[in-house]
Amino acid sequence: MKIEDILNGIPVISVSGKKSGDVSGIEFDSRKVKKDSLFVAVKGYKTDGHEFINSAIASGASAIICETLPENPDKKIYWIKTADSAKALGMAASNYFGNPSSSLKLVGVTGTNGKTTIATLLYRMFLRLGYKCGLFSTVCNYINEKEYEATHTTPDPIQLNYLLSMMVAEGCDFAFMEVSSHSADQKRIAGLKFAGGIFTNLTHDHLDYHKTFDNYLAAKKSFFDTLPSESFALANVDDRNGRVMLQNTPARHYTFSVRGMADYRCNIIEQGFEGMGLKIQGEEIWTRLIGDFNASNLLAVYAASELLGAARKEILTILSDLHPVTGRLEIIKSPGGISGIVDYAHTPDALLNVIGTINKIREGGVQLITVVGAGGDRDRTKRPEMAAISAEGSNKVILTSDNPRTEDPEKIIDEMEAGITPDLKRKTLRISDRREAIKAAVMFANKGDVILIAGKGHETYQDVMGVKHHFDDREELRSAFLLK
Repeated sequence: MKIEDILNGIPVISVSGKKSGDVSGIEFDSRKVKKDSLFVAVKGYKTDGHEFINSAIASGASAIICETLPENPDKKIYWIKTADSAKALGMAASNYFGNPSSSLKLVGVTGTNGKTTIATLLYRMFLRLGYKCGLFSTVCNYINEKEYEATHTTPDPIQLNYLLSMMVAEGCDFAFMEVSSHSADQKRIAGLKFAGGIFTNLTHDHLDYHKTFDNYLAAKKSFFDTLPSESFALANVDDRNGRVMLQNTPARHYTFSVRGMADYRCNIIEQGFEGMGLKIQGEEIWTRLIGDFNASNLLAVYAASELLGAARKEILTILSDLHPVTGRLEIIKSPGGISGIVDYAHTPDALLNVIGTINKIREGGVQLITVVGAGGDRDRTKRPEMAAISAEGSNKVILTSDNPRTEDPEKIIDEMEAGITPDLKRKTLRISDRREAIKAAVMFANKGDVILIAGKGHETYQDVMGVKHHFDDREELRSAFLLK
């Protein structure tokens, strides 16, 4: 492909060296560069791509996009200087793959919690409506009903546009995508055309990366600020940041709420562990999902579906038949009458919501036993808060290992335990081996009790010192139930 076509729309400060030619592909990882590749030098969170320009040239790169030119640039290379290489990468990748997001309706979902549930249920909704669809999610990527492994919540720009181009080739009408704060901040979504954006909520998370809550908010808001005028921006106004997201967006504004006035409204009529009754826009339905936060998620799915042109009656019929997303309040019953719940809750707010939902439903005399850990090499400030929330809302808490990564699990638990007051320590245990922690929770439980296994949800591995070992909370829970 001609380099001039790849550069279409990218703000360029200067060009020098070889002034034309074809490129065989685009890379931002110098280890993947091949003959006649275009290498984009991106300043990342941990490394600076500018340090690998020479390596890229040695591997055959014939064109370089960068923010800072070398002192003596090779005149045989096509040099493109830009003010923002990360943004240029997204736009170049989109151009290279034929701007696939313009050939279908792409909807992005952002927020701390609820992204996976909303994006996945929208994907399932539109499949049921008879459309061909794609999905980018934390759990898995899909093109129609074919699975593609997900390594990040939002893929890098090259992978993202490649998968979008495959979706277009497979005839997809819609694509639904989780938009993480990292991807917005790192401009991974630059160059994409969105038909709509959905905001769920904003709570404590990822401060290891963003440093401050204001930076975290700004990253989320940047997604809405760049939506086109013909798209929709749908925000949860039960979160005080919902209206902030809508302030500067050129897109059409819509709001949803389960508590107050909004364009789209929902009320919970009743709920139990088997599901809940909702009234959405005056219409009553029964759903298999539970929890106030899932009422909000379902309302977002309803609203977005209507904004995308689906008929109200069809939306409501399908909503009532949708299953919970894997690892999100997933209920597993034991032969002895114990209810196990596996959930991805790994932030203070998500834990508060899940534990609050369980406590609303469980009857007097029923114990809640919570098994919870915190991820290593991630935001450490939320660890004591997560432990405190778990201890305050449960009859018994077992602090354990999550994905320790390069940290010592015992030290992570030390930091969690610091949030537990002396009066709550009597119902708190430490068992760093997650398998043994789950077994212990089952041993403590009696008929009718509820066990919450929080933090990993759909994950089928445990990351220890950079090695991913097979570990599935659902498998471990079922195995422990059989030993009871």
